[in-house]
Amino acid sequence: MASTPARTRTTRVHVVSDVHGNARDLARAGDGADALVCLGDLVLFLDYADHSRGIFPDLFGVENADRIVELRTARRFEEARAFGARLWAGVGDDRAAVIEQAVRKQYAELFAAFPTPTYATYGNVDMPPLWSEYAGEGTTVLDGERVEIGGRVFGFVGGGLRTPMRTPYEISDEEYAAKIEAVGEVDVLCTHIPPEVPELVYDTVARRFERGSRALLEAIRRTRPRYALFGHVHQPLARRMRIGATECVNVGHFAGTGRPWVLEW
Repeated sequence: MASTPARTRTTRVHVVSDVHGNARDLARAGDGADALVCLGDLVLFLDYADHSRGIFPDLFGVENADRIVELRTARRFEEARAFGARLWAGVGDDRAAVIEQAVRKQYAELFAAFPTPTYATYGNVDMPPLWSEYAGEGTTVLDGERVEIGGRVFGFVGGGLRTPMRTPYEISDEEYAAKIEAVGEVDVLCTHIPPEVPELVYDTVARRFERGSRALLEAIRRTRPRYALFGHVHQPLARRMRIGATECVNVGHFAGTGRPWVLEW
């Protein structure tokens, strides 16, 4: 009797980005996977879909959250900053301490929800100096670094580029490009922000172009990874497209969907 060929075991990785406080679904995001990859933005400062959620409305109320979302959506950034400054003036000199306390509360819950193993990098709204305090033994934090998962090499680059929003982890184009260069050739290139391609950086709900990276786009064309995975743009015009040999995928706004993107080989 002919023997049945043994099935080759596959590797399954679940990928999430833009968690923004969704600890409940994050706790299940690794179910059935060999590893979880998180591409940042754990913090929920202000939910643009539900203005009652986040650090900002907790401090200043929903009506003020409504107003600042209205100004930002209209790209009236100077007015939004002035409005926010008036609100923060009421907090006094303790602004940084108040924000850090609120972020720490979210990080304690979110990092506790990570399965083992998790490989994570920062988003633009994250506070990298705090991560080492909350990342347990099963969570590996990478930025401008590589790791092997199931025989494939994954490269990670966190953070975002500078914008009028002035979020916590925005860096210069030069610093970002240096991290891309440090990663080099990989099978899967994982970043928080997308490459600078109009269809990938335009948010159809916010009605604006977010910042993508030209250095990332050039690296994709030059090094030809199998996949380029990213988040940042919550409702992109295009969720995936090919650039040469590379499948570029926005893995989704996890805070809204609660579902990881699945990579299997």
